[in-house]
Amino acid sequence: MNRVIHALVFTFALLPVAAFAQSLKDPATLKEQAPATYNVRLDTSAGPVVIRVTRDWAPLGADRFYNLVKNGFYDGARFFRVLSGFMAQVGMNGDPAVQKVWSRANFNDDPVKGSNKRGFVTFAKTGAPNSRSTQFFINFGDNSFLDKQGFAPFGEVVEGMAAIDKLHSYGKENVPDQGRIINEGNAYLQKDYPRLDFIKKATIEK
Repeated sequence: MNRVIHALVFTFALLPVAAFAQSLKDPATLKEQAPATYNVRLDTSAGPVVIRVTRDWAPLGADRFYNLVKNGFYDGARFFRVLSGFMAQVGMNGDPAVQKVWSRANFNDDPVKGSNKRGFVTFAKTGAPNSRSTQFFINFGDNSFLDKQGFAPFGEVVEGMAAIDKLHSYGKENVPDQGRIINEGNAYLQKDYPRLDFIKKATIEK
C-alpha cells in the first residue's frame, strides 16, 4: 500500500511539469491576457532581478511575456548575447524541441510608447515587421535610437540591475550562433560557452 501511495504522489508531482512541457510545444494555446501591471522575478546565476511589466506600454509584448513566464519557457535560458554598454539578450529555450516551435511563433508589433533607456526591457526583433517571438533584452544604457526602429519596451527592471550589470560577456565578436542554439539547445552553450549566465527560474510574483 505504501508503495502505491508513494507512486501516486510521485505521479501527481510530475503533472505540472508535464503540463508545462506540453503547452510549450503548442504556442497557439498560450493566449492569456496579462494583468494591467505585473512583476516577474528572474532568479539568475548573477542574482535576483525583478521586472515590472506595464501592459499599456506594449500590450502584445506584455501578454507574450506573461504566458512564456507562467509556463516556464525561460527557465534555464542563457543570456547568450551580452554587449557591454548596450544590452543583455536572453530568451531561447534550452530544449530544441521547444525552441524550434517558438522560433516560428512570431507576433505582431506594438506601437512604441516608451523608450529604450537603461533598465527597460524589450522584445528582440529583426528588421522585418512582426518578427518578435521569445527573445528579449535589457538595456544597459540609453538606447533610445532603437525607438524609431520599432523596439517597444514592455517593462522595466525595478530591482537587481546590479545583477544584470554583472552578466558575463564573451564580447561582440564571440556571440553564440543562434542557429546552433535552435538545433542543439543548452548542450551547445554549455560546451562552447560555459561561462554564460542564465535564468534559473522565472516566476510571476503575486
